Amino acid sequence: MGWMANETGLDKCAANHVPLTPLSHLKRASVVFAEHTAVVYGDVRRSYGEHAARATQLASALAAKGVAPGEVVATLLPNVPAQVEAHFGVPACGAVLNTINTRLDVDTVTYIFEHGEAKMVLVDSQFLDLAEAACANLASPPTLIEVPDAVAGIEASGRHQTYEDLVTGGTTDFEWIMPQDEWESLALNYTSGTTGRPKGVVYHHRGAYLMTMGTVISWRMTLHPTFMQIVPLFHCNGWNHAWMMPLIGGTLVCCRDITAPAIFDAIADEKVTHFGGAPIVLNMLVNAPMEERRAIDHPVEIFTAGAPPAPATLSKIEALGFNVTQVYGLTETYGHVTECLWRSEWDGHEADAKAAIKSRQGVPFPMMEDIVVMDADMTPVPTDASTQGEIMIRGNSVMKGYYKNPQATSEAFAGGYFHSGDIAVQHGDSYIQIADRAKDIIISGGENISSVEVEGVLMAHDDVMLAAVVAKPDDKWGEVPCAFVELKSGATVDEAGLIAFSRQTLAGFKAPKKVVFQELPKTSTGKIQKFELRKLAEKT
Repeated sequence: MGWMANETGLDKCAANHVPLTPLSHLKRASVVFAEHTAVVYGDVRRSYGEHAARATQLASALAAKGVAPGEVVATLLPNVPAQVEAHFGVPACGAVLNTINTRLDVDTVTYIFEHGEAKMVLVDSQFLDLAEAACANLASPPTLIEVPDAVAGIEASGRHQTYEDLVTGGTTDFEWIMPQDEWESLALNYTSGTTGRPKGVVYHHRGAYLMTMGTVISWRMTLHPTFMQIVPLFHCNGWNHAWMMPLIGGTLVCCRDITAPAIFDAIADEKVTHFGGAPIVLNMLVNAPMEERRAIDHPVEIFTAGAPPAPATLSKIEALGFNVTQVYGLTETYGHVTECLWRSEWDGHEADAKAAIKSRQGVPFPMMEDIVVMDADMTPVPTDASTQGEIMIRGNSVMKGYYKNPQATSEAFAGGYFHSGDIAVQHGDSYIQIADRAKDIIISGGENISSVEVEGVLMAHDDVMLAAVVAKPDDKWGEVPCAFVELKSGATVDEAGLIAFSRQTLAGFKAPKKVVFQELPKTSTGKIQKFELRKLAEKT
């Protein structure tokens, strides 16, 4: 048996093994960074001492209201301080946090309330009608706590207890209920499903803790960054960034309404150093008129994910003074789990070549074990940058599974990897690059066409603001590419011009056969809703 046979008495105990949880970050920060600014929103500025005290009061108040450990507390909130506080206060009373997308329809919110069995919901006054309508369809509706927003000029209705009244009724000496097992559930996030009912993704304390640790390394963060919360906190819990900020004594700047002036103002006035956002946010910044911009006099790091950004967009945003790192992940992986880690040997490349490299999804974050592109037999594809397969993921920041759906969970984890549903290639240096979502591949005359590739070409046209490409049924070819395009103001290009432009770069069969000019339907996180465009393409 060797050396291991002599390990008698070397067991886990309270002194040497503590369950990992992001709650520990705020407990530490409340002492170590007590006077440092934790949260900023308009004229609201709270130190870490105050932030932790309010989270404690919230936990105390929820427990007093009868919320028991393991029960669900939901939120319908934008990125406001109450949402940040809920990320700590809800689990600190032992409950599970369920942040709900504020742009969902009544029927879907009703389903989530019922499926998640929410005991209580913190709801912004702007979305109170939505919450009340969802509750009206339930036999045992959750208790609503209303969160008005004085900064945004949104007043309470008077129909429910307010959040501030709830919090101030709690005590600051409440003993946080820390997890006894790091596998305990921390959060419940419903996927933005485009077909059927959304699935409830369950996060554990361990995964979120390790996500915060890995992100600090990958984002090259040091103490006291100023971070702007642009990614909705109802989307993968804001990529876990609210849980991460106390780890490094960072200041979190809340962003309720995502506009170019709000972002430029925060960079200039609050000295924001980091933020995450979908490519649509980058697009908004590069196309902002000059009167909406402010000068950037310090480095600003951006994590972007959600869809591969067009190389043209990356080139333009870096010229403004931003450094963009492409990341990739899913709700099922707590957010980002791969990064396009920059290599010094690429420094000498031309701008277009750099942008093309930066649009790759890259390599695993430090807390992940293995992320690889596999074929249908779960064999890794050749790393030749052309053979396509599905991204398979194994690591510490993978969900526990889908709530009340063991069949979907076992299918997702078949063969010991999480099946992402994303189609990609792998380069010789191991960097992954998404070709498409499996459902977004266009098969025309037996040839596979990547909608991402076609979109990237269209986005390089000076008149194009946004482009999305989907399959359009075709009697001869089965499917052909159909482009939906948002133009910039003052644009002059027409359908024939864009098709001709795309044919300069693309093979003839890949060029769009139809171009429709309209505003593109988007989710609250800026993802283009291709399922809506597919319906339109069938009719054009």
